[in-house]
Amino acid sequence: MSNNTLFPVFLKTETAHFLIVGGGNVGLEKTETLLRQNSNIAITIVGTIIYPKLKAVIEKHSNIKSFERPFEKDDLDDIDFVIIGTDSSEVNLEVRNLAKERGIKVNAADQPALCDFYLGSIVNKGSVKIAISTNGKSPVLARRMREYFTEIIPDDIENSVESLNKFRANHKGSFQEKLNDLNKLTQGFESVKKEGGQKKYKRLVFTLALSFLMFFVGFGLSTYVSFSSFKEGLNYIPNEFYYMLLIGFIAQLIDGAVGLGYGVTCATSMMLLGVKLPAISGSIHTAEMFSSAISGYSHYKFGNVNKKMLVWLAIFGVLGAVLGAYLLIYLGNEYEQIAYVVLSSYTFIIGIRLLVLAFKKIQLKKKIKFLGFLGFSGGFMDAFGGGGWGPIVTSTLLAKGRKSKYVIGTVSLAEFFVTMSASIVFFTSLGVSHWYIILGLILGGIVAAPIAARLAGKLPKKAALILVAFLVIVFSIRVFVKII
Repeated sequence: MSNNTLFPVFLKTETAHFLIVGGGNVGLEKTETLLRQNSNIAITIVGTIIYPKLKAVIEKHSNIKSFERPFEKDDLDDIDFVIIGTDSSEVNLEVRNLAKERGIKVNAADQPALCDFYLGSIVNKGSVKIAISTNGKSPVLARRMREYFTEIIPDDIENSVESLNKFRANHKGSFQEKLNDLNKLTQGFESVKKEGGQKKYKRLVFTLALSFLMFFVGFGLSTYVSFSSFKEGLNYIPNEFYYMLLIGFIAQLIDGAVGLGYGVTCATSMMLLGVKLPAISGSIHTAEMFSSAISGYSHYKFGNVNKKMLVWLAIFGVLGAVLGAYLLIYLGNEYEQIAYVVLSSYTFIIGIRLLVLAFKKIQLKKKIKFLGFLGFSGGFMDAFGGGGWGPIVTSTLLAKGRKSKYVIGTVSLAEFFVTMSASIVFFTSLGVSHWYIILGLILGGIVAAPIAARLAGKLPKKAALILVAFLVIVFSIRVFVKII
């Protein structure tokens, strides 16, 4: 049985009275959405502060009442539907509970758990109206689909609707004959593929990834690898290569099942093998860069990326990654023992954080402060520790009540730029002497990828997070004990 139990209904708005709680950008968006369906719809807006743009809309419509003050219980009198759009979780929950007591249906912006109904993306073309819903999981995807259908449905569709209506009314045949004739008449509708930002991004990612690959190969061959050494290398593959195959395989399985943990799993495993610290992070980021490019593009294609959040995370994440990479190179060369202690302590903390995330209850949406600092911290610790972008950035955003698809999509796309910048720093400073580590991680991950795809969603997230946390904590303690 499908988990999507929504039943789509088209509501006649002439007799409906909507209350919108919140006078900010969300209130403005919901007001304009309702007005696009019926410019005379009855709306009451209550907000502690009503933004100027919303006031301008209110002034143009006599059917909208507004009160610039906090929500009061009596505001629910004679209301049929409530739309909540404040930035206060407490107020949202209070309004929802009071409305439920009166049997009033509620929609809470970006909080599916509080909703009785969703305001889907709507395509309007004359008498043709299409409502699109993703069951509250990805409004961005619904909006993209609305744009797609708005473009491919011809503007003169109303003429076709009227003609078909007249044809149906005047047709004297049986129901089946009428249906057959209508099907023949409508066979001419064709779909048009939409081109836009998706292709531009695909081209950008492909160009950047290909450029880095050429840089990696060219830099290594011209600086470190002569033809004779390359020939000799084919006859001798280090034993570490096979360890890296296993590590890459296990890390990819974990990452595919949980959505995070690739970096810290690789880092703790490689520390146990005694791999040099800069080589650990450099190898992980190179192997991960290509997978993050593919993953990021996929999320962008399906509308799971918040562009504003992406800009903040990517820019500051890159800055943090560059600084973290340079610091790791310095400490790894000058103070190797100290760096191992710092790194094993860091991965231990990440393991504890994963445990906390596993047992943490879903929270209501909260305002995110210092998004740039979050990106910088995630990028810095990811480059310095060989992993942690997901556990730091993803877990923080999820803890703030953000939808998982937006979070994972945006963080995955930002990770591409973070890993690429860290990789460039490592390779310009260290070269490609640890090629067997990179190759082992990549090949191991490729083998595990289809298996991980099958595991995705089948392993309970709580159990998977606990498993990853346990492995990371145990490996970190073993590294620490080995150093001491």
